[in-house]
Amino acid sequence: MRGVLGHLMLTLRLNFRARQALVYGYLVPVFFLLAFGSVFHSSVPPLLHEMGQLVTITVLGGACFGMPTSMVSERERGVWRRYRLLPASTAGLVVSAMVARYLIVLLAVLLQFGLAWCLYRTPFPAEPGAMLVAFTAVCFAFLGMGLVIAMLADAVPAVQALGQAIFLPMIMIGGVGVPLRTLPPWAQHVAGYLPGRYAVEVLDACYLPGGKGLAGCGFALAALVVIGAAGCVAGSRMFRWDAGQKLGWGTKPWIVCALAGWLIVGMTAEFTGRLAALEAGPTRILQGWEKVTPAEIEAVRFDGLSRDDDVVAPVAKGLDDLTPASRTRVEGIETKLAEWGPGKDVDMVQRVRNLLSVAAVFDVLEDPDEGAIGYVVLDFTRRQAPEEEMEKVLTYIIENPKGGTVVTKASEFGAVGGITEDSARERVGMYAAKSLKRLLGKGGN
Repeated sequence: MRGVLGHLMLTLRLNFRARQALVYGYLVPVFFLLAFGSVFHSSVPPLLHEMGQLVTITVLGGACFGMPTSMVSERERGVWRRYRLLPASTAGLVVSAMVARYLIVLLAVLLQFGLAWCLYRTPFPAEPGAMLVAFTAVCFAFLGMGLVIAMLADAVPAVQALGQAIFLPMIMIGGVGVPLRTLPPWAQHVAGYLPGRYAVEVLDACYLPGGKGLAGCGFALAALVVIGAAGCVAGSRMFRWDAGQKLGWGTKPWIVCALAGWLIVGMTAEFTGRLAALEAGPTRILQGWEKVTPAEIEAVRFDGLSRDDDVVAPVAKGLDDLTPASRTRVEGIETKLAEWGPGKDVDMVQRVRNLLSVAAVFDVLEDPDEGAIGYVVLDFTRRQAPEEEMEKVLTYIIENPKGGTVVTKASEFGAVGGITEDSARERVGMYAAKSLKRLLGKGGN
């Protein structure tokens, strides 16, 4: 055990000293996060339904490139020949290398979670404990595959070639980079034989609010364990200590063992009907606000809308005219909006109703800073989605004043007392109209 722990600590220390390892291990996952964020920023909340894919890509990168590149590079330099002198078994050293990569990838995933929240306000996993179990199963499956790559590759360039041969198909047709529901039927069948599909399934089940959790992913978890076990057994039997050591004919059949894990999983899924169930892919049903047409938006009339400097639904031009105390108070309310639970509702229309309700409460209660609060609420609300989507949401709220629910108290923001539902709905409609008017370039009044 002392030898295994010593090898684990040495592997971690060498990884964080290598500049190239840090780039591949942490900058590349950040790049994928930003790339996904630029494509899926309009989802609600942003990136929530893509985090399972992102985590899978990060683990896949560590398995296809990170761990095998490190192992082959060390083998070429004769490092593993020296490791053989440690008071540890081959299995122990293999487990140590995999645990080290597991910890490295875990840190990269935590970095992605933190940046996703900071940049896009993407929620954290709904079930953190279950998410850790799912992540561990995914790492086991992929790192077993990475061990096989490390044993097959004679040099670092060979790792890149073998890694790409697995990484790219998994990204394109394995349900990892391209969502499974958008793939044609034949690709969904192929994905059933690849671990990426099951990795995304278990991660999504634990990350998404209301997901089915680990209890509903028994087959996917079993598939990952089978694939990982096959890879680990094959990689251990093919293990090479020295760069000059070649794979003998007696060890090459173990490659078939590694692939047999994928084949067994795919055929089981095929015969149990798990692949046919997704052939057509789920059809996305448009929400009510998404059906709003440009003609409906243009048809909204602003006649009779109160002026921004009126006592009803006031909106200040900015915060420059506030006293220092009032400005600090209003800025504090703006900060709290970003943390407020109802302001993160997954239903875009309800989220906007909740946010506009905050301005409505302060307005009806005749708060001395009601105009400035209305200003920061409208400014914060319109940043919840791209302008073209927000125009539809606001129009939908205006056309459906009795829909959803409204907030009648805002004690979290320092408002004392409450208002009636009718008054809240009236003011929400007015603030929605004022926000839409600004988005359409018609200014305030």
